[in-house]
Amino acid sequence: MTVDGLRDYGMVRMDDDEIQGFLSSQQTGVLGLSADDAPIMRPMSFWYDGASSLYILYVLGTSSRKAELTDRADVARFLVYRADTPFNWMSVLLTGTITPVSEDKQDEIQEKMEMRWRPDVFERASTSGNTTLYQFRIEDQAGIKHLGLPPGLEPDSSEDQSK
Repeated sequence: MTVDGLRDYGMVRMDDDEIQGFLSSQQTGVLGLSADDAPIMRPMSFWYDGASSLYILYVLGTSSRKAELTDRADVARFLVYRADTPFNWMSVLLTGTITPVSEDKQDEIQEKMEMRWRPDVFERASTSGNTTLYQFRIEDQAGIKHLGLPPGLEPDSSEDQSK
């Protein structure tokens, strides 16, 4: 069934302003990269610049499959979602390119980043110099949401008034 077919059940597409507001209020998502056998999916913390890019800090070990696949990727996907209840959720799927941020721009961008939540491992790693900052440039975006009970399951307001 298509997204439009699910409109009868309360799911609707998000417009660009709703998508921008949602991305601005979130800090985690799932990065999807192509791999030989199957796509890899990694939960990631991010910062949205309010316009057209996400910034993601990679903590790198001695070898990083994520960094290797990122560096070879022509295109990547990033999913940001929030699900408070089965009938109250939002989801945005982004498609774009992902590239390392040049060293001369990293300090400027990291000063702007407002990561309200970052795992302790990122805090420790960011001081060790074992990190790389990547920019995910948004080329396409689509958002859907479901807020409230589906039609037919909402309480009948006329019943409430008769009590």
